[in-house]
Amino acid sequence: MCARRSRALDAATALTTFGRGQAPTEPRQPRQALAAPGRGATGLTDRGRPAFEAAAQVGDAAEPDTLQARPSKTELKKVAHDMQKLGDAMAALSNERLAALPIDEVLRDAIVVLRRTRSHEGLRRQRQYVGKLMRRADIEPLAQAVAEAQLGSARQTLALHQAEALRLELVADDEALTRFMTQHPDSDAQQLRSLIRAARKEAALLPEQRHGRAWRELFQFIKPYVQASPAHAQAQAQARTP
Repeated sequence: MCARRSRALDAATALTTFGRGQAPTEPRQPRQALAAPGRGATGLTDRGRPAFEAAAQVGDAAEPDTLQARPSKTELKKVAHDMQKLGDAMAALSNERLAALPIDEVLRDAIVVLRRTRSHEGLRRQRQYVGKLMRRADIEPLAQAVAEAQLGSARQTLALHQAEALRLELVADDEALTRFMTQHPDSDAQQLRSLIRAARKEAALLPEQRHGRAWRELFQFIKPYVQASPAHAQAQAQARTP
């Protein structure tokens, strides 16, 4: 009964409103939860939201490039190993060459400490420290200086081997003396013959008495000629060729 009366009342009200020229009201929509004044769904203020959205867009756009440019662990390990290896080569240089290197005093002192370190653990830690300091140094001139020092050592070693071979030839064969005098006419032939005779006498002695003073003096006599000979220069050029 009450329901019928309520529906009749609503119909009468609608007809009355329509008769007055007013449009019927639309049904109300359910109320939505309102955000806090000045805040969006993220909880950020209206002032902070644009900056947050811009930073997110920039981060999304830059993330692939950043990941691509970031070195891998393998590459970082290789760089650290190369720096330690170069530090070891610098520690093997002479004092004069080390003093001439374009490095700061901190790195120079660290290399000096590396030379004096003997324990295994101490060497490992000092090599890591030197490698760490090397990262802020200019590597190219250091690597070039080390390469020149190693090449000079190789040249000296080659000259020594050639002088030793020539000494054996001079002691063993008279024709070697003739060839030497032809190649080096400005050499002191009389002194060379005297040294060869003394070296031959020493070679005939007991094994523990061989290679004495005359043997060493003969080597010192012929070494400058070997270093200045064209054959030695050609051997140096071949050694420099990769």
